[in-house]
Amino acid sequence: MRKAAVYHRAMAPFVYKYDAETVHIRLQTERGDIERVRLVHGDPYEWDAENPEDLDWNFDPAKAKFWKTTMTEMEYSGTDGVLDYWFVSIKPPNRRVRYGFELTSGEEVKYYTERGFYDEKPVDHPGYYFSVPYLNAIDVFDAPEWVKDTVWYQIFPDRFANGDPSNDPEGTEVWGGTPRYTNMFGGDFQGVIDKVGYLRELGVTGIYFCPVFLAPSNHKYDTLDYFKLDPQFGTEEKFREMIDVLHENGIKVLLDAVFNHVSKDHPYFKDVVERGEASPYKDWFHLKSLPVTQEPVPNYEVFAFEANMPKLNTENPEVIDYLLSVGRHWIEKFDIDGWRLDVASEIDHAFWRAFRTAVKTAKPDAYIVGECWTDSQEWLLGDQFDAIMNYLITESFLQFFAVRKTKPSDFVHDLSRNLFTNMQGVNEVTFNLVGSHDTPRALNRADGDKDRLRLLLLALLTFSGTPVLYYGDEVGLDGGQDPDNRRCMPWDETQDRDLFDFTRKLIALRREHRALANDGDISFPYVDDEKNVYAMKREGDGTYYVCFNNSGDDVEFPVLEGARGLDLLTGEHVTEVNLPAYSGTIIQVIERND
Repeated sequence: MRKAAVYHRAMAPFVYKYDAETVHIRLQTERGDIERVRLVHGDPYEWDAENPEDLDWNFDPAKAKFWKTTMTEMEYSGTDGVLDYWFVSIKPPNRRVRYGFELTSGEEVKYYTERGFYDEKPVDHPGYYFSVPYLNAIDVFDAPEWVKDTVWYQIFPDRFANGDPSNDPEGTEVWGGTPRYTNMFGGDFQGVIDKVGYLRELGVTGIYFCPVFLAPSNHKYDTLDYFKLDPQFGTEEKFREMIDVLHENGIKVLLDAVFNHVSKDHPYFKDVVERGEASPYKDWFHLKSLPVTQEPVPNYEVFAFEANMPKLNTENPEVIDYLLSVGRHWIEKFDIDGWRLDVASEIDHAFWRAFRTAVKTAKPDAYIVGECWTDSQEWLLGDQFDAIMNYLITESFLQFFAVRKTKPSDFVHDLSRNLFTNMQGVNEVTFNLVGSHDTPRALNRADGDKDRLRLLLLALLTFSGTPVLYYGDEVGLDGGQDPDNRRCMPWDETQDRDLFDFTRKLIALRREHRALANDGDISFPYVDDEKNVYAMKREGDGTYYVCFNNSGDDVEFPVLEGARGLDLLTGEHVTEVNLPAYSGTIIQVIERND
């Protein structure tokens, strides 16, 4: 037994309170080393049993007391190629539990506890064991329930639809022109209102807007005033109308804000530049010296190396109050449904805890998403964000389906690792995407191959989490690295309506069959690197196999042996799954014969 690879720690994501009654416990071991894991668990205060001979451990009658335990089988939940993962869900009757693990490898059996490994199960005292001291409901990770059923659509406001040319900024270019870092095309709130029928037809139930606040750029991540809408998008009245129309059509609204930095032309920073030590805002920024200089390099901290984006000091009480009021304002005045937070990982945790309190006080079921590109466990413990943009698996999706440089086992291992990285409650609401305004278009990564894009969309829309479509992906819009990935949405015959219908059907199936969203367990029963195929099994309100053929050959999948199924994409009843090259489908198991 490779004990060095066995690991658990009594904190998330290894153990956590899933709901007010349920504890989830996970263990990792070396791949292929451990054949069986049983959880040894009991109430830390439950000692004497009436029939000790019935217990499944050796009781020493010479002892006056013993600790009563129960054995529960743990499920093998997957591998990342190096480690195996094990899982169990329990409901401690008294909302507290001490626990350890019985490990079996061949003829060898060991007991793993907080104090280490033992040849025999420690039974004389629960102090040997890991602990969940008490399941306090307030400590449960509590993300909005509605997010689990939401499919998001990301809109870059200047590029989605121009519904009111009267608010176009000076120099607005003809719709559909070549995007540059500085040009504008006139997209606005009225354009979104005009296209709400399109959004409903597609089936999305949430809109994530890139920033709409006053800013000099076309991307609006260089804020001038967090309390003012940029007039090129429309008035407050028009904004409220858009929110109301979206809500009436069952579509939630997520706004984007960057609290890490502002524009160098923000009035508070300009005051520091002009007045130096006399400015009341000099402590609002991270200044290295005064007066402020930008050449040859700025003497103040900035986002990346952008001199025009000075970094805010979010430890300053005045800055905190200012930004928290922003978070509340757009909820209280316009009833938005949440925030996507730019460069979130570069802001201190204390600020985000205060931000969560302010936002959730204003709207308890508001959704808070942080832009974090790496392992984000410390933001996802229930006191800061509900979710992060799950870029950790974005590249995994693209490398397998679009670029085709990895094997199915590599991809499945990445997904398994990602699921194990966070608590299940986080996985159910995490922001999953295959492209955004910060990345090349998915279709470009796929070299323009729409079969690859279809496989990407099939994988995205059947995986756990809340999926995000970047505007235009559903009709074949392409584009390279920004600013090319911010092209105008096509509203003419260049739209690929077959691709649109495929995406629409996937969204509808996700809504109709809840196990394809977040009510279904995930496993990977069939992975074949030689054939370049795999199948994902989702089990909840039914049993479903999502089959992916990423090869250039027709492939038969063995997943329906002894069963009859319904191909949800074709509507055909099948007893076997045969997929053409570069294609996929969803099979609902109707009847098992074995």
